[in-house]
Amino acid sequence: MNAIDPVAKFDHSRAAEYETQSRIALAGYDACHELGACLLSAHLGSAAKTILVAGAGGTGQEIRAMGRLEPHWRFVAADPSAAMLEQAMQRVHSEKLSHRVQAFDLPVEALPMAPRFDAATLIGVLHHVPSADAKHGLLRALAERLQPGAPLIIAGNCHVYESQPLFLQAWARRWRMAGASEAEVAAKLGKIRSGAVPPGSEAEVEALLAQAGFARPLRFFSSLFWSAWIAFKG
Repeated sequence: MNAIDPVAKFDHSRAAEYETQSRIALAGYDACHELGACLLSAHLGSAAKTILVAGAGGTGQEIRAMGRLEPHWRFVAADPSAAMLEQAMQRVHSEKLSHRVQAFDLPVEALPMAPRFDAATLIGVLHHVPSADAKHGLLRALAERLQPGAPLIIAGNCHVYESQPLFLQAWARRWRMAGASEAEVAAKLGKIRSGAVPPGSEAEVEALLAQAGFARPLRFFSSLFWSAWIAFKG
């Protein structure tokens, strides 16, 4: 098990580089967020809703995509990394959306149980949670804070990296395309291999969702190690 604190590693230095690097590491970063927003909109409609954005720190892209699409929605942004949340709120403020957002530098488990949310997102988070029990605890905490039948958009890496060597080499070459030197590519490969702890497969993610009380998962996006689903609180 990785001994690195998944919150501590997202400090101010990581926050500063996150927006650029996230778009290199995930081909289709914007498309994934936009499709997630469109799916929630298609399911919920355009009436006033409150959406929980879990692990909101970094780019704030979930809020930016949903906020542009649905002007009557409001958001609760939760992230245990104050540095990452601060950066996300700067991006949200730049798009004049901050009056629709409440931000808490807290884990989901520390949020009140009521009122319950109309939907939630968990994008790029689960593979940073170090154990299966902790992953289950996070998903269960989300389910407990959602209305019955509420949708969840969940996305992240869901393969053991060494199990897909062709994907790993393609991922390294994407960094080269972005101008990274061979030393930088080697450092990136070392970081991904020793850092996050992704679920072992898409089936494992769907099993975690079912154990936490989510049903009918529908995968809508995939890019190398990354996949995204919409699922519904049972």
